[in-house]
Amino acid sequence: MIDHENNNRGLIDTREALELAQSLELDLVVVSEGKDAPVAKIVNYGKLQYQKKKRQGRSAKPTVKEVRLRPNVGVADYNLRIEQATGWLSKGDSVKFVIRLRGREHQYREQAAELLEKIVTALAQVGKVQSLDKRSLVAQVIPA
Repeated sequence: MIDHENNNRGLIDTREALELAQSLELDLVVVSEGKDAPVAKIVNYGKLQYQKKKRQGRSAKPTVKEVRLRPNVGVADYNLRIEQATGWLSKGDSVKFVIRLRGREHQYREQAAELLEKIVTALAQVGKVQSLDKRSLVAQVIPA
């Protein structure tokens, strides 16, 4: 048994452990089922559940990283964005690529769509395409 101050008390009778927990106004919780004897801990059960739920909520959120590009992006900038996206995808985050057109760039919508296809093919090894919208020039890639 482990007491409320995280001190190992060794093997204790269940009734004694329950009495100790009740005297401290805490709960006796089985932490792990051991082969010889189960490990129990004196804790506030409500607080334990809250912390467990909080940890699960934090780890369950996949983040979406957004990369904004222009259609006439340079080679060095393009390679940098692909490397960043590869790193994010390997960590488990999804990446959203947005190509923004301004002014006269709307004439070259086909080139922007080709750039989007180029990005998707470059990231094909580390991720798969969740959505590809050539009309709004947005591609979302999730980890493979």
